[in-house]
Amino acid sequence: MNFLNKMERKFGRFAVPNLTFWLIGAWVLGFIIQYTMPQVQGMLTLEPYMILRGQVWRLVSWILIPPAVNILFLIFFLSCYYFIGTSIEQAIGTFRYNVYLFGGLFCTILGAFLLYVVYGITTGIPVVGIGNYFGTEYVTMSLFLAFAVIFPNVEFRLYFIIPFKAKWLGIVDAVWMVFSFIVSNWAGRVAILASLLNFLIFFFSTRNYQRISPREIRRKQVYKQQMRQSQNVTKHKCAICGRTEKDGDDLEFRFCSRCEGNYEYCQDHLFTHQHVKKS
Repeated sequence: MNFLNKMERKFGRFAVPNLTFWLIGAWVLGFIIQYTMPQVQGMLTLEPYMILRGQVWRLVSWILIPPAVNILFLIFFLSCYYFIGTSIEQAIGTFRYNVYLFGGLFCTILGAFLLYVVYGITTGIPVVGIGNYFGTEYVTMSLFLAFAVIFPNVEFRLYFIIPFKAKWLGIVDAVWMVFSFIVSNWAGRVAILASLLNFLIFFFSTRNYQRISPREIRRKQVYKQQMRQSQNVTKHKCAICGRTEKDGDDLEFRFCSRCEGNYEYCQDHLFTHQHVKKS
C-alpha cells in the first residue's frame, strides 16, 4: 500500500476517470461485432502465435470480446457491471481502480504468452488456439470479487426476485472458479489464475479493509460535507445590509451597546442605524 501511495502521488494525474464506462463501451462494440460480423471475432482474440507474426492489435482487441451473456439479459448485465465498477472506483479511488483493472488485463496477456512459451518448449511446435481460453469472463469475475469484499452486504436480486448479498454471490463465484480450475486443462487453469492475479495481489497485500468499507466511506463523505458547510459559516453579519466579512477584507463590524440584543453592524451602519428597543 505504501508503494501504491507513492505511485499515486507520482502518476495519479494520469489515471483514467470512469474507466468502467470505456470497458462497457468496448463490450457493446464487441456485442455488435458478435451478432453482425461473427467472422471478424476470430481476428480479435488474444492469440500469441498471431501477435508474434505481426497482428499486434490482438494485444488490445481481445478486450472487445464480451463475456458470454444471453442477449435477453444484456442490458441488465452491462448496467450491473457499470454499477460494480463505479462503486469500486469510488471506494478505492480512481488511480487504484486503474491499477486493479489494467493489472488484471495485463496479467491475462502475460499468462497467454507464458502458456505459449511453455507449450512451445515442451512440444517443440508453435501452439495455435490459446486465445480461445483467454477472455474477459474471468476479469469480470475479479471485478465482482473485489466488489463483494468492499461491499459485502449490498443486495442483488437474482431474477429480479430473490435477494442475495454480494458476499454470498462472491463465495459462489469463488467456488465456481475453483471448480473450473480443477476440471479445466492447463490452458484454462492459467487463464483463471492470470485473470485473478490482480485480485490476489491487490487485496491480499493489505488486510485492513475498514478504510474502504461503506461505513468509513460514508463517514468521510459526511465529514467533507460538514467541512464545506463550516467554511461557508460567517462570524460577522451586518443587521442592516447583511454584508459579512466575506464581502470585503476592509469591512469592520461592531456590536452596538445601545441596542437591546446582540445586533452587529458594519462601519457604514454602526452610527446611522436606528437603535433597537424591546420595550
